[in-house]
Order: sequence, then C-alpha cells, then structure tokens
Amino acid sequence: MIKLNVASVMVLNQEEALDFYVNKLGLEKEQDIHQGLFRWLTVRAPGDPGIEIFLQEPGPPVQDEATAAQLRELISKGAMGGLVIQTDDVRGLYEILRARGVADFTQEPTEHFYGIDMGIRDPFGNAIRILQPAKVAHAATA
Repeated sequence: MIKLNVASVMVLNQEEALDFYVNKLGLEKEQDIHQGLFRWLTVRAPGDPGIEIFLQEPGPPVQDEATAAQLRELISKGAMGGLVIQTDDVRGLYEILRARGVADFTQEPTEHFYGIDMGIRDPFGNAIRILQPAKVAHAATA
C-alpha cells in the first residue's frame, strides 16, 4: 500500500508562510524542527493527521545558492505548482478568508459540474484551489 504523507510548497519565507497558512487559511502547524541551517516546517488540515504540507524555503543545505536563486525567481512568478484543498462550504470559507485579510483571489466561488471552487494565491504566488465537491447520487445496486 502506498499513501501520501508530505507534499511540498516552495515559499520565500517560512515565517510569512506559516502566518498565512495558519492564521489566514486556517491550517494547523504540525512539525517545526530546526537542524542547523535546515528547518522542517509543516502544516496540515485541522483534525486530519494524514497529509502534511512542507513549507520549503530554497537554500542550503538542500540547494546550493545558485539553484536557490533560480527557485526564488520561479516562486516569485507563481511557477512552482500549487495545492488543491477541499472544504464542505466554499462560500462560507470565502467570507472567512476575506475577513482574515486574504486579498489575492484569482477566482471567487464558482459553480461547476464537479462542485464549487475558488482560487487564491499565497503571499509568494503559489496557486491554491479550494474545492467543495458536488454531491454525487450513487446508483442503487442489487
């Protein structure tokens, strides 16, 4: 059996990322381990110990400075991928995020055949989609 444990999001500043992901988005800090120059900092959805998000800042000892500089440039352009987070109330979460000062919405809550979703960016340009899946009626089986 294979199970996803940790996903990484590249950020320019771990403290700023922690503030955004915890105080704005509503995730919880899970691990904060310092090992010399390296900091293992993760957050997770409240009450869901299954998957952690590593808030990874480029630099030594993982990357040399030239590589870290290239990664910082890509992060600033929003070119490092993103996350999809699921909720049971996108519209309610939209109002909460606005009240918490989140301003970089790329899409307000919009209905689609698969559910309702919205888009935001973290302070570094990483895309975050927030999805409320459509309720799917299951066919009866005999």
